[in-house]
Amino acid sequence: MVDLPQHLYLISVLHRLNDPTTLYPQLFATRGELTPYLGYYHLVSALNWVLPLPIANKVFLTGYVVGLPLTLGFLLRSLGRPRWPSLLAVPFAYGDSFAWGFINYVAAIPLALLCCGFLVRAVSDANRRARWAVGLCASLVLVLLFHVQVFAFLGLALPALLLTTTAPEDSSEPGKLLKRRGLVVGALVPGAILFVAWVGLRLGQPATVEYGAPWKAWGPLLSAQNLSYKSFAQNWEDLFQVLANVLRDQSDRYALYGVAAVCIASLIVARLPGGAKSVRREGPVERWRMAILAAIALAMYFALPFDIRGYMYYLNTRFAHLAAPLAVGALPPLEPKFRGFLLTAAAICSLVLAVPLARGFSSFNQEASALDELAPLAGPRPMVMGLIFDAGSRVVRHPVFLHSAAVIAREQGGAPNFTFALTPHSPLRYRGAPPSTFPSEWRPDQFNYEREGRAYDHFLLRGITPRQVFGPRLGTELALAGQSDGFWLVGRR
Repeated sequence: MVDLPQHLYLISVLHRLNDPTTLYPQLFATRGELTPYLGYYHLVSALNWVLPLPIANKVFLTGYVVGLPLTLGFLLRSLGRPRWPSLLAVPFAYGDSFAWGFINYVAAIPLALLCCGFLVRAVSDANRRARWAVGLCASLVLVLLFHVQVFAFLGLALPALLLTTTAPEDSSEPGKLLKRRGLVVGALVPGAILFVAWVGLRLGQPATVEYGAPWKAWGPLLSAQNLSYKSFAQNWEDLFQVLANVLRDQSDRYALYGVAAVCIASLIVARLPGGAKSVRREGPVERWRMAILAAIALAMYFALPFDIRGYMYYLNTRFAHLAAPLAVGALPPLEPKFRGFLLTAAAICSLVLAVPLARGFSSFNQEASALDELAPLAGPRPMVMGLIFDAGSRVVRHPVFLHSAAVIAREQGGAPNFTFALTPHSPLRYRGAPPSTFPSEWRPDQFNYEREGRAYDHFLLRGITPRQVFGPRLGTELALAGQSDGFWLVGRR
């Protein structure tokens, strides 16, 4: 996962912020305001009290992967629909957003499904309406504490469900639809207030406008120069690719083909005599609720910009991972005699994914072990400059070694040249000016030793030799501390 080293580094800082054996107390402080990454960082930090940090993070990720089909099943059950399609969502837990390390975003998806299920039950179950409303309120706030983009989806999805879900009292009082849903609407208020507060704080901050500069606004927030769109054709081409693109050999796509085959088979069975089953609790509009949710997510995928520079990046593509599980959940209900076969087929799709992923992750673990070998050679509290000219992997498709310097820094209680503490999404900030570095971690060719290098005592290189970067300084000011599988660690003499 590309961003995982950065996430783990800041979680380590959060967990050990007052540890004098690290550089953390002198470099970082808590931000003291509502931030979308707060939920993930604090939860894994809490697990870190009883588990090593990498294991705590794996427990969290396991909860996400398991939670995706479980919460989809909860939503389907809330709608009175068969739950077997929820198992088809397991392969969608992985893919482009997972590989980039957008952990906060993907973890918010099961919470959003839970939120939708709570709303449907709060409207349709009059006897336990207050209980479901409490669940709705809590889950909506949790979504915002993980990621604001999923919250934006709920801003459209929850009103759609509110207006298309029938309450038991609707038949006796047909003219007071919204009034009877007052408790449900009230449950949405705390999350809405927090969202408005966060948007006001975030958008109210003056953005540094610097046209062409990385991670800076190129113009006013919604101006043409600040918004980057992909064409409809490019989005259409990317839609299926981003759902399964983790492994370089593309073996993780076989499960996606299996899911597609099960969906086609389900649609064919629904057209057969005696294949489709009418759901008693669904009216003519209610039967389309899952399809409406999927359409909302899909519309956000095609309509939103790819980047809002200086604010949000890789925006629209993420909604493919929300639209896909909702789409499989919209499969037509079938007679029980067909469900056993399709449930088995759905389970096989997960197994088809499990084998190549297990093999691929194991191979990548061996490839990344070079960093484990080099980390102790940096010594305690290092300032590590990452010069990653080659961020690619032999196993996975994404540039997963981009933030390798954060691995060395975290294991030794030091600091890398770039962290997410620079962004307002993080619950941490720099106490003062951040360490001097080149403008973008993607452009190590812009590194200047005289301007930035003297603030660091270690340099991690990949894709280039130390001699090419440091020239005659290697052997005088600097010395090779270690080398392993394409990585070079250079230290100050």
